Amino acid sequence: MRRIAVFTGNRAEYGLQYPLLCAIRDHPGLEYSLIISGAHLDTHFGRTREEIESDGFQVSAEVSINLPEDSLYATAHAIGTGTIGVANALQEIQPDILLVYADRFEGFAAVIAGSQMGLPTAHVEGGDLTEGGALDDSVRHAMTKLSHLHFTTNQQASNRILGMGEEAWRIHTIGFPAIDLIAAGEFATADEVHEKLGVDLARPVVVFTQHSVATEYEAAADQVAPGLETMRRLADEGCQIIVTYPNNDAGGKRIIEAVKTLYLDRVPGIMIHKSLGRRMYHGILGLALNPGRRIACVGNSSSGIKETPAFYCPAVDIGDRQAGRLRAENVLQADYSVDSIYAATRKALFDDDFRSAIRNLENPYGTGDSGSKLTKVLSEVILDTRLIQKRMTLRGEAKGGWYR
Repeated sequence: MRRIAVFTGNRAEYGLQYPLLCAIRDHPGLEYSLIISGAHLDTHFGRTREEIESDGFQVSAEVSINLPEDSLYATAHAIGTGTIGVANALQEIQPDILLVYADRFEGFAAVIAGSQMGLPTAHVEGGDLTEGGALDDSVRHAMTKLSHLHFTTNQQASNRILGMGEEAWRIHTIGFPAIDLIAAGEFATADEVHEKLGVDLARPVVVFTQHSVATEYEAAADQVAPGLETMRRLADEGCQIIVTYPNNDAGGKRIIEAVKTLYLDRVPGIMIHKSLGRRMYHGILGLALNPGRRIACVGNSSSGIKETPAFYCPAVDIGDRQAGRLRAENVLQADYSVDSIYAATRKALFDDDFRSAIRNLENPYGTGDSGSKLTKVLSEVILDTRLIQKRMTLRGEAKGGWYR
């Protein structure tokens, strides 16, 4: 049995890792050790340990990351404390491979710890582009260069990693993990959404999530204000609005305060949730599978880009946080103004020509077999010095595999 240490630092990341965790748990040659950190230990932002364990997973270690203030200075300190904490957890667990996801500072700390301990480190979702000032590209590409195995969500991302000098045998295009669960129908039914959230399925529904832009975190409250005002306006027109909290990036607490200051929870038609959880969040997006229902995902979360196409759900991307991200035809763009967000959301909800056209979109993020592809590599890759001692290559070199 190979032991795979899986690191997760926030609710969105965990939701995307869930199908990979299931695949590792169910593979006869693998076992997992789950390390939780970051927002999972802060009830303002994340899914708690109890919620994760209610999904059927055991937590092997908690790593506290000190983020005492809402600033980039605090983020830099958090990476330091996180690296030490993850190193301690890995020393205790003694895994064969460390698996880390995406582009956040918590995951960056984990990759630093794992790679510097000589532990084979696998990175999911490298090679993507987000040019919108969230520091994601810098962190993601640094994580790629520190990691030994790369699992990408699309071929464009794999090509970029090849262009970064990574050996081709290390790179595996597995698609977007969340689609595994979507394809299997593992999300809340329309009846559950109605019963648990009180959503009237006959009326339009908008789910709104806006995160801060790290390089502009001091403007986070001002940037979210037009979106929140638009949600109030749409609620007055009879739409049902579900607002969820942002992640714990610098500026996130300012967005939460903006939501509280506007007392949106007192506006008829607006509901506020810290976190819906993956199953219920996908259940709301899944309402769009019925073409007669008017559903839209609005904000600047990557889920609006990567998860909505699987449901044929219209999405409105606000600002430039996701600039450069590969996207399907269901995504509309809006700037930080009420008029722009309102017009795009109205189009998403009520433009029947647009809504009909996106029923034929091609999803650039795959069709749903990421878990099996990932576990095949994790179980077969040879764990030796060749895996650890990386070399730079010219693009296209070293195409031979290194698997048993």
